Amino acid sequence: MRPTRSRAGRPPRTASGEDGYSLVELLVVLGIVALIATIATPRVLGYLGSAKVEAAKTQIRNASSALELFYLDTGRYPSSEEGLPALSVAPAGLTGWNGPYLKGADRLADPWGNGYVYEAAETEGFRLTSLGRDGRPGGDGQDADLGQ
Repeated sequence: MRPTRSRAGRPPRTASGEDGYSLVELLVVLGIVALIATIATPRVLGYLGSAKVEAAKTQIRNASSALELFYLDTGRYPSSEEGLPALSVAPAGLTGWNGPYLKGADRLADPWGNGYVYEAAETEGFRLTSLGRDGRPGGDGQDADLGQ
């Protein structure tokens, strides 16, 4: 008797273990996936790092704009003691404050989770800095200080 054929003209599948993928085929596929991941991961992490640097620069620009508005309303920048929280909550005894200029300024943190460093200049102006990924002064690349 002849074996029956399926619609595609092939003999029916059996339970003899001939179906599926061999271990060698699976290992080759896993090796290719690992190779692609090895090549792609540093590129993706590089993009993530540069995106954090750009986000920090944008936050510094936004906070600087809020500090300028504070200056226009009050005639001075916040003191170093008042710091960035003066953009959210009026300092005691200050007239002309018309904020909040920046909501959540007391909790403002750079993309690496570190607070921004605000210093009022002795003459006029301010300095607003992110200490970068390492959270310490100085550094290179993503560890470099960013500021205005």
